Amino acid sequence: MRRYHLIELEDQTWMPSIIRNGVTDYLRAAIRTGNTYGPVAAALAKVLNSTGQRHVIDLCAGGGGPWDTLLPALREEGWDGNVILTDRFPNLEVAGELNREISYHTRPVNALDVPGHLRGFRTLFTAFHHFPPAAAKALLADAAARQVPIALFEVTRRSPAYLLGMLFSPLAVMALTPFIRPFRWSRLIFTYLLPLIPFVVTWDGVVSCLRSYTAAELGDMTAGISGSYRWEIGEVKGNGPLSVSYLFGIPANTGAHTESEQQTAHA
Repeated sequence: MRRYHLIELEDQTWMPSIIRNGVTDYLRAAIRTGNTYGPVAAALAKVLNSTGQRHVIDLCAGGGGPWDTLLPALREEGWDGNVILTDRFPNLEVAGELNREISYHTRPVNALDVPGHLRGFRTLFTAFHHFPPAAAKALLADAAARQVPIALFEVTRRSPAYLLGMLFSPLAVMALTPFIRPFRWSRLIFTYLLPLIPFVVTWDGVVSCLRSYTAAELGDMTAGISGSYRWEIGEVKGNGPLSVSYLFGIPANTGAHTESEQQTAHA
């Protein structure tokens, strides 16, 4: 299936923050409920430990992504560090709810121009598809040029099955919304009375699938990035029907390898 870089509504500057935050709150709750990224904890912890990184800079973090469940899993795998969430549109409501091991950089951060003081292991969860090919390659090339490790994780795919699944998103949003904490009246209003949040989740979910990169495309993208940097691309079985694709970019002077290296498509 051909890749289409259509508009994601959440990315638009005109999107009211009350709707954007409602969308990212739902995504955070859905990821937490399904422990979507739990299966990558062992591989990520191994790379974090092997590279000696104790600070994670999470780009395009939205409402906090998987860190509620992923950070405890990394602790169990022996990683001891902290996480700084960043986003072009910081969710300031989430920023006030985090524990001391997870902080939210409250100023906007462009993943294509990460400030120099935010140095650490870069991660993106369900976010790399937001960038068109030239920008996506520039994002990876910047990490390689600065010799900082980076990891990308995605659960969306360009396939009819995934697109069909996204059409059930309104039901999922309506079912999960009453259990999202902290409680907000605005979330109920824009889910049930004026269902803008379910609409944006569904539209952006479909577009995310159409924007997703295949392993072959990631391989072609990283092949053109020079420097002493190693790339590992693969996939792990997720919880339920989903699988999680990943890309690790690691400075060549470290010995890090994932536990699923045999699945690597390009290195």
